[in-house]
Amino acid sequence: MVKIHFEGNAYECKENESVLDCLTGHGVAIPSSCRSGVCQTCMMKALEGSVPPESQKGLKPTLQAQHYFLACSCRPVEDITVALPDAGMGKISATVLGIERMNSDIVRVKLEPNAPFEYRAGQYVNFFKDASTVRSYSLASVASLDACIELHVRKIPEGRVSTWVHDCLNPGDIVDISEAAGDCFYMPGNPEQDLLLIGTGSGLAPLYGIVRDALASNHTGPIRLYHGSLSVEGLYLIQELRDLARLHANFTYTPCVSEGEAPDGFSSGIVLDVALKDIPDLSGWRVYLCGNPAMVDAAKKKTFLAGASMKDIYADPFVPAQS
Repeated sequence: MVKIHFEGNAYECKENESVLDCLTGHGVAIPSSCRSGVCQTCMMKALEGSVPPESQKGLKPTLQAQHYFLACSCRPVEDITVALPDAGMGKISATVLGIERMNSDIVRVKLEPNAPFEYRAGQYVNFFKDASTVRSYSLASVASLDACIELHVRKIPEGRVSTWVHDCLNPGDIVDISEAAGDCFYMPGNPEQDLLLIGTGSGLAPLYGIVRDALASNHTGPIRLYHGSLSVEGLYLIQELRDLARLHANFTYTPCVSEGEAPDGFSSGIVLDVALKDIPDLSGWRVYLCGNPAMVDAAKKKTFLAGASMKDIYADPFVPAQS
């Protein structure tokens, strides 16, 4: 009889019994709702062993690639070890290699993990100031291109972690980070698909990684990045992105300024409005949205109404913690 391993315990799974029914039948509390593979409330992750393809139907390719599945529709045919989505994010130490100021509010932090570290550009890590103070930051680096991992940290007024990073962290310091998580990253397999990336503030971090990852993966379809801020001073990596656009004919970068008159080489207006004016029909496009949560929420709705499929919209809103 197949066994399901969960949180250190093993449970025997009857023939044709779902993971959800097996675990709940043994008194294990697993979030669930529709029990028919629609709501995705019962999503879990396979840590060891494989799950049937039908248990991943409806999940985004990035989730499938990370071995997530729906417990209600998973009838395993071999022993598996499973976990809830937020469980199993191990902690590792990393050495601070450098801290570089990108503008008045954002610094680039380069870290060297002190243990094997697997990730995809655009995922995030939890960054620990201490055991009880932790914040999430997206990865701007690309594993195949960069020798270290890179975070972009915006200083939040009275923010415990961001203020510490800006004012106290130094090269050579040892910090703790979690393993990488999140589904906002580039997936190969459709190299001709049009890609639209829209970000504000330090939301550029995952988009910068995703763009470089796509180009390194020989993506041939158009890749269009729009980055917005209130003023030119709030933007960063401008020259690096313009250089990248000169090297790759299929990549275009549009920096946007929403207040005042934009100088030459910059677009005037809210970044979402500029992008949708340039590309009013998003049918068939893959969309990545990162940054201010209000912008991300509005962009999810507007890009969907412009024709993008929900399965092709990846969002990573940056919600700052004030305490």
